Amino acid sequence: MNLISIPAFQDNYIWLLDNQQGHCVIVDPGESGPVLEALSRQHLIPDAILLTHHHNDHVDGVPEIIAQYPNLPVYGPQETGKKGANHQVNDGDVIEINGRQFITIAVPGHTLGHVAFYSAPYLFCGDTLFSAGCGRLFEGTAEQMYLSFQRLAQLPDETLICCAHEYTLSNLKFARAVLPQDRDIKTYQQQVEVLRAKGIPSVPTTLQLERKINLFLRCHDHDLQKKIGVYSPPQTLHSVFSELRLRKDRF
Repeated sequence: MNLISIPAFQDNYIWLLDNQQGHCVIVDPGESGPVLEALSRQHLIPDAILLTHHHNDHVDGVPEIIAQYPNLPVYGPQETGKKGANHQVNDGDVIEINGRQFITIAVPGHTLGHVAFYSAPYLFCGDTLFSAGCGRLFEGTAEQMYLSFQRLAQLPDETLICCAHEYTLSNLKFARAVLPQDRDIKTYQQQVEVLRAKGIPSVPTTLQLERKINLFLRCHDHDLQKKIGVYSPPQTLHSVFSELRLRKDRF
């Protein structure tokens, strides 16, 4: 498989998963132009579109792509039904596209119906898990997002986090502000600064790396809890997550 990131808008990524036999899957096409151009340039035929949630910067390209490929299946949660999805997916559904399986994982928080699609090692998680960060809570609660993160954290270390925005540097700046002495965060910030200076995307990242540098995956960390003044037993770790999200919103 070949993973292709297509820059869109100011900081979005649209993903193509190319099976290297002339076919691909499109994930979260917020606009059609860059996708149609990439399909033409790479000589690819799309087999399906996957939508993680209903926000316009993830779905607005669907109508024009469908106009070019009228029989293309579009998979998405119920909330994307009016945004172009013609096949509704629910938690635990397994979609087979050209011999490859995609598992649907419900990850409410950013929106209530948000889903992720996992086809090892690729995780297309939309606006849920970002490198070194997490999505804003537009519809869901911090507890819901925390539980969504816990579900994703069960995936293997080698999982490739294919998120939909280039937010890594701003997320790392926040992480450094919270834990300025953390060597992993500092080192990775330096690495990403070099990448971005060259115009190279910072994603996909790996779940193994995110366990180290993503504060939202470290709510159990006592040093982190001490830094933000929230001490929680395991059953209420979502309160740590909530405080981190509030601080990030104000950062």
